[in-house]
Amino acid sequence: MTNTRNAAETIALQSLAWLVGNEELLGVFMGTTGASQEDMLTAAHDPEFLGSMLDFILMDDNWVIECCDANKLPYEKLYEARQSLPGGGNVHWT
Repeated sequence: MTNTRNAAETIALQSLAWLVGNEELLGVFMGTTGASQEDMLTAAHDPEFLGSMLDFILMDDNWVIECCDANKLPYEKLYEARQSLPGGGNVHWT
């Protein structure tokens, strides 16, 4: 595992902690994914789950801003972290 991957997982875990602390958004996440709190605890060490959770936050600019502000991260860091986790590569349709 590279330092980039470790850094991405750290950012994703910080983002997960922010998500868990946001009751309203957590409900949306759990309703959308069907994940229970127990599922989230179990999956917190799974890079694929962390990537999917970042995909969810990245769906809304306001969520990105709130998450990054809470974690004192530059706004582009969530996207960069997502790119370093499984399934995060850029998709080119052409």
